[in-house]
This record gives sequence, C-alpha cells and structure tokens, in this order.
Amino acid sequence: MTTELLYLKDSYLKQFTAKVVSLRDQSVILDRTAFYPGGGGQPCDVGELKWSERRMPVVSVAKDAGEVVHKLGGQPPEVGSAVEGTIDWETRYLHMRFHSALHVLCGVVFRLFGSLVTGGQIYHDKARMDFDLEDLTPARVTAIEDESNRIVGEGRRFKIMMLPREEAFKIPDLIRTRINLLPPGLTTVRVVEIEGFDMQADGGTHVSNTREIGLIKVVRVENKGRFNKRMEIALGPVSVES
Repeated sequence: MTTELLYLKDSYLKQFTAKVVSLRDQSVILDRTAFYPGGGGQPCDVGELKWSERRMPVVSVAKDAGEVVHKLGGQPPEVGSAVEGTIDWETRYLHMRFHSALHVLCGVVFRLFGSLVTGGQIYHDKARMDFDLEDLTPARVTAIEDESNRIVGEGRRFKIMMLPREEAFKIPDLIRTRINLLPPGLTTVRVVEIEGFDMQADGGTHVSNTREIGLIKVVRVENKGRFNKRMEIALGPVSVES
C-alpha cells in the first residue's frame, strides 16, 4: 500500500489522523502521513504518535518503495489502530526556511552564472549547497548574497503545482541538479515556484512567502574541486511578517 503524503499539499500541517496498516519491528506504516521522510538534503521530521492513552516519540522517518516508515521510541500500536500524529514544528519549520532559502540561492546562482547544483544538505543551524562553478570570488559571493536577500525581502509567494510529467518538462530549466534525479516512471511532477522568479521540480516542504526565510548570510565558501564550489548559509531572524 502506498502512503498518502499529506505534506506534499500542505507544508503547514502540524497534526493529522491516520490508521496503522503494517508494522516493522518498532516502526509503523500509516495509510497517510504529514511526516516528511527526508530526501534531497532535507532531514526527516520527528514528533510523536498518540493512540488510546499512549504517546510514543517518532525518532526517524524514511520512505521505502512508496511506504513511509515511522520508527518509534518504543512498542508500536497494533495494526488497524487509529493514531494522531504531531510534527515537531520548531524543527520542521526551520528545515522549511532553510530549504526555501536554498531554492532562492539556487535561482540566483543560476540566473547570474548559469550554474547547476551538485549537492546540498540542511542541518539544524546551517545549510550548504554545491554548484558546478569554477570561480567564486568574494565579489561574486557578495552579489549572490545581496540578490538573494532582495528576493527574500520582496515577499514572493511559494506556489506548489502537481503537473503531468510531459507538461512539467516543458518548463525551461526545471531540473537544476547536474544529474536528473526524477525517476523515469514518475508520471506526476511536483513543481515549486517562487512566484515570478524561479520554478523547480521538488518534493520537500517550503514556507509560503520568501519573507519567512529571514536574512540569508553566506558564512563559508569552500573549494570542492575545479568546477565544484560550496556555499554554507545561516539565517537571521524573521523581522517582517509575510
């Protein structure tokens, strides 16, 4: 059975109800979930499941052949049990802000230098993105940072679209990674648009407005090879309501 992925349509869904359809040791597979299972450099969600009079922490989440596996911190509920899931919202929202910031960064670097992404990762206090870029001088870093924060300050909306594969691939430059990671058999493509600025195929969670990202600060630049440069970013507080 394929798990219904609630987060694909609503990144702000903090609680949900579901049914346990199968067990794997201390892990449960639900018929539907708002827990993001990790991927594309974005860590998985954590939180808790509640059923009857019991509460159990969700310590990790992973996707396996269409099913989302929720690893619990103790004995799981029985198959058929109705459960209520709660996302650790502080952690999830920070991941959303960083993920959206990386999309802004990716869009800016592509527009300024035509460079594709070679890797990326989100951590609890920073994020990084690697680019197919030969030269990353201090002047270029300043230009990237300034343009990124200009986009953030404009309060552009993030829009989610589910498009047939053929229609999605008519969008110019939809794939921003050097290697196309979309499975060949995927018939529907989730497209994330920063309104009027950038469109990319993407399966993660995002904020609804660029102002929610906060100030983007490039804190480190690293040379990972002749045509591979890494930028690490941190985020300032959100000072303007979206």
